[in-house]
Order: sequence, then structure tokens, then C-alpha cells
Amino acid sequence: MPAGSTTTSSVGMLAPFMNELDKIAPSFQINGSQIQVLRTPSDFYETLTEKIRNAKQRIFLSTLYIGKSEKELIVTLQEALRANPALNLSILTDALRGTREAPDPSCASLLAPLITEFGPDRVEIRMYHTPNLTGLRKKHIPKRINEGWGLQHMKLYGIDDDIILSGANLSSDYFTNRQDRYHLFSSKDITDYFSNLHQGVASLSFRVEPSDEAQGFVLTWPSRNAALSPLDEPKQFVSNATAVVNSLISPGRAVRAPGSGPSKSSQDTTVYMLTQLTQLMKPDTSTELPAITHVLETLAAPQYAGSSWTFTAGYFNPAPSLTQHLISTASSNCTVITASPYANGFYGSKGVSGLLPGAYTLLARRFLDALHKQKRDSAIALKEWRKGTVGDPEAWTYHAKGLWVTLPNEQYPSISVVGSSNYTKRSYSLDLEAGALIVTNDDNLKKRLGDEQTWLQEYAKQVTIDDFARIERRVGIKVRVAMWIVQLVGGAL
Repeated sequence: MPAGSTTTSSVGMLAPFMNELDKIAPSFQINGSQIQVLRTPSDFYETLTEKIRNAKQRIFLSTLYIGKSEKELIVTLQEALRANPALNLSILTDALRGTREAPDPSCASLLAPLITEFGPDRVEIRMYHTPNLTGLRKKHIPKRINEGWGLQHMKLYGIDDDIILSGANLSSDYFTNRQDRYHLFSSKDITDYFSNLHQGVASLSFRVEPSDEAQGFVLTWPSRNAALSPLDEPKQFVSNATAVVNSLISPGRAVRAPGSGPSKSSQDTTVYMLTQLTQLMKPDTSTELPAITHVLETLAAPQYAGSSWTFTAGYFNPAPSLTQHLISTASSNCTVITASPYANGFYGSKGVSGLLPGAYTLLARRFLDALHKQKRDSAIALKEWRKGTVGDPEAWTYHAKGLWVTLPNEQYPSISVVGSSNYTKRSYSLDLEAGALIVTNDDNLKKRLGDEQTWLQEYAKQVTIDDFARIERRVGIKVRVAMWIVQLVGGAL
């Protein structure tokens, strides 16, 4: 085959994906070398803290929560702010998760001293509160369970002109022994886009202020916010938020400025900005589910019969429409990776949360049953990831999520999705999610994506319907209770 013909063929095969994606989501063109794929939790932590130490202008961190004991990370932020008076810090977390432990030490009480030291002009701490939990419901539903009504779940870690997109939160297990995915994008355009998204959601969130009260902070609703408080006027909040969010995520939003980024000749990779912000918008114009649905539907065309995909979710409970698309588009050599019950973060938990690993086992078994009924057993392999048993020394949990697509007659993926979403019904109706869909012709990036796909299976073993029939894998009646909790809490970690 002549040199370059593979790339030319790949461009033609990718065109049907991109023609429609261009109508769904905003995008930027970059060079594949501008995307670095990190491998381990320690790689993630070391890269993040190194970037923070060398930050010159801005740090913005969107996450579900920052662990209440993450003093080392806070010290790193303090040192960076002290070393550079021009540096500004903005942190966005979820209000329910970020104050769960209050009045005991919490994410909010950990962060409030940063404002005391550096002032509100340099440090802004915001906490998003769902408009779905108000009045008597908010008053009487217990903490943790109340998080089932919607969370700020985006994971955006921006420093100057670089950003890490991940599914990992900022706490010790995600830095040490919880496997996730982490893509570092060195692109001002992409970082600016997500900075604007971060600031947009922050303008719809409570502000953390230091306080002499026992819990160390108070949440206030600034008069300059882009909407009325979701606790006071939830319907009006959504109406105001719709205008804010639509202006940020429409397909025409991300237009590369002339002269920015790499030269046109080296633009071999397109990155689509994906968001799922359903609870903030009526009507809903979120981009993630439509984009992924389009990719899978396109794979069903005859010319992609030799393609393959790998899908992973630590908490395996894909939205029903997504499950059906995965099953119907699989031609051969497709793989699903999920956490073994022994690598599930809820394994061994007290109370009803301890039933959740069994619930995910039941969901995985139902997926295999669906494969069998539709005669797709040979097309998709279900693998469970396990590195030790939760609670044992050296054991890890599994939290990775994403999608890789490899085109016919190619060795490595040309398409990949990375971000915060768990791809559940909850992700597409309640939580705030953000990520990226990468479409590339760069052979080096393809190989890096292929390597990522491979190393995530290093501790994964295929399971079958017969495996689920074993006594130790059977689930009891209590799991039905856990199935309800999965819809509320299990998909939002």
C-alpha cells in the first residue's frame, strides 16, 4: 500500500462521523501531539501538582468534591498563589457533596481559608446546587441520599493554557489507588472553552465565604449571579440558566481564531466539546448523548462492518438507548470493561450502599442476557477489572469510563471519548457532565489511545453467563433495594 494511503482512507472513513458531529457540538482542530494520555493515579496527581506549581495566570478546577483531608493539594495551591501575585484560582464543586460532612471538616471548610489568605479577588470558591432539591424535600431527605437529585459532576482541571479532562475527583484514592482516565490537552482554545463553561456554571452557583461559625464557612448567593437562587426560584433559575448555558455549548460557539493554535497543515485532530447539562436547560440542547449516539449509529452502516469498539464504565449501568446501540452496532472484537464487585468502591460498605456491587453484578448479567437473546454473544466480550480486593493492602478500585472506536483494517482507535460521564440514565438527566470526543488521523495519537485501551485491560478478565450462575455471584432480594440506589447515588461518584 503506498505511503499515506492509510491516512487518506482514514479521512474518508471519518467524514460521515464528523459531518454530523459538526452540527451537534463545538470543536477545535489541533495537532495530535497536543494530547497526552496519562496512565496512573500518581501520574495524574504529579502532573496536576506540577502544573499548579508553575501556573502563571489562572487555575480553574471543576470537580464533584475535594477530599476533606487533601491538605497537600491545598498547600500546593497556597504556594503557587504566594509565589505569583498575578495568579488567580477558581474552584467549582457540588454544594451537597462539598458540605456533606458539615459541621465536621468538609470540602467547604478545607477551601475557605484560601479566601481568607488571598482574598475574594484572587480566589473564588463556588458550589453548585441542583434546582431539583428544594423545600420539604431538601429539609427531610437525609444527606448522601439527597445527592440523588443531581450534582455538579464535571471534572475540568485547567492551568494556564493546559487542561486535564478526567473522571477522577480530587481526593487521595483518585491520586493513589483508583484507576481512571486522564487526558492532558495543551491547547489554549480548548482550555479557554472549558474555562468559559466553568465560569458559566460558577455564575449559577453559591459562593463559599469564610466564617467564624463552627463549620468555618457560609454559602451565599451573590446578587451578580446570572440567575435567582435555585432554592428560592427553581423554575426561574432553570429559565435563566438555559440562556447562559446555550450560549456556551452551541455548535457555533467554538471558532478557532485566525493565527491561534497549530498551523492548518498540522491540524490532524478534531476535538469536540461534549456537555450534558440537562437539569440546567429547557429545552435540553446537551451534546454528549447526541454525539455518542451518532457515532454508534454511524458504525451500523455497512462500510463499518469490520470496525470495533471498547466501552468502559466503572459503574456499569448505561442508559437504555446507549446499551441498545452498543449491542446493535457491535460487529466483532468489541469489549466492555467494568469493575469487578471486588474493585467497586462500595465493596464492603456498611448499610445499603454495601449492596451496590451486587446491583452492578445484576446489571452486568442482564447485559449478557440481552447479548444472548440478540445472538451477539460472540461480538462483545464483557470483562471485569480487578486488582486485589477492596479493603486489602495494595488493592485498587476501578473508576474509568470512555469509548474507543477502531475503524476497519486499522490497528488503533481513531475516535475516543473522555470525560466525567458515567453514561447512565442519571448522567443524561440529573448531573452536570463535561468531556471531549477526539477524532484523529495522527498515527502517534492513535497508538497512544490504543495503548490506553490495552493497559486498562491489564487487570481485566472476561466473564460469561456461566460465571454469573455460580453461587458466589448470585444476588439476593436486597439487591432490588440497591438497584433503586444505583439510579440515585451509584452513578455519581
